[in-house]
Amino acid sequence: MEPTEIQEFSEHLKESNEHGGEALTRISLAISILAVLVAMVTVLGHRSHTEAVLMQSRAADQWSEYQAKKIRMDNLSVTVDLLGTQTTTNPALTSSKLAEYKAHIVKWQHDLAEEQAAAREFESEVKLSERRAARYDLGEALLQIAVVLSSVTLFTRNRGYFAFGLSLGAAGLLVAASALLVH
Repeated sequence: MEPTEIQEFSEHLKESNEHGGEALTRISLAISILAVLVAMVTVLGHRSHTEAVLMQSRAADQWSEYQAKKIRMDNLSVTVDLLGTQTTTNPALTSSKLAEYKAHIVKWQHDLAEEQAAAREFESEVKLSERRAARYDLGEALLQIAVVLSSVTLFTRNRGYFAFGLSLGAAGLLVAASALLVH
C-alpha cells in the first residue's frame, strides 16, 4: 500500500466510525433500556411468586382450621350419641348438655362451610398468582434474550440481530403486560 492509500483508508475508517459510532450509541442506549425492563419484569415476577407462596400458606392454614373444627364437631357428635344411649342420674342436666352440644354442632356446621369457602378462595388466589408469575417469567426470558441478541450487534455490526432483539423485547413486554390482565 502506498502512503496516499493508507491515508485515504484511514480517513474512510474515521468517517465510518463517526457515523457508525452514533448508531452504536443508540443501540447501546436501547440495550440499557431493555436491561432496565428486564429488571422491572423480574421484580414483578418475584413478587407474584411470593404472593403465590403466601396465599398457599394461608390456604393451608385455613384448611387446618377447617380440619380442627371438623374433628371437634365429630368428637362432639360421638359424645351426643353416647349421651343418648347412657342411663343418667340427672336427666335434666343431660338434656341441657345434649341441647348445648347440638347447638355447638349446628354452629360448627355453619362455620365449616365458611372455612371451606375461605380455603378455596385462597387456593384460587394461588392459581391466579401462579398464572401471573408464569407470564412475568416468560416476559423476562424474552427480554433477556433481546438484550443478548441486541448486544451481539455491537460485535458484529449486523443490525439484523438488533431488529430481532427489539422484536423479542417487544414480545416480552407484551407478555409481561398481559399478566396484568389475568383474572
